Amino acid sequence: MVNKGNLAIDPRGLIYESYRIEGITEAECRSIFLDWALGVSAVEDMAENMEILLQEYGAAAKNHPMTKVIQEGLTQKKPPIRRRGGAMGRRR
Repeated sequence: MVNKGNLAIDPRGLIYESYRIEGITEAECRSIFLDWALGVSAVEDMAENMEILLQEYGAAAKNHPMTKVIQEGLTQKKPPIRRRGGAMGRRR
């Protein structure tokens, strides 16, 4: 596989290429980011990877929609959903 860009955490070059597309929208960046995130191993630290992406690509493109998407991903940490099963899950 050929790496695009300089980062091993973006082996398909999805984030790299998104910064090169003229006129890309925020919605398109969200879609690309989701595709990238689904390809990341579950054992990797996603926040650390996003910081690396911002340092590598976002530093030179502060107003790019992908930079905004990645920054939002870092700031919107949601607590895990606690699932309740059995009788407790059916109780109202």
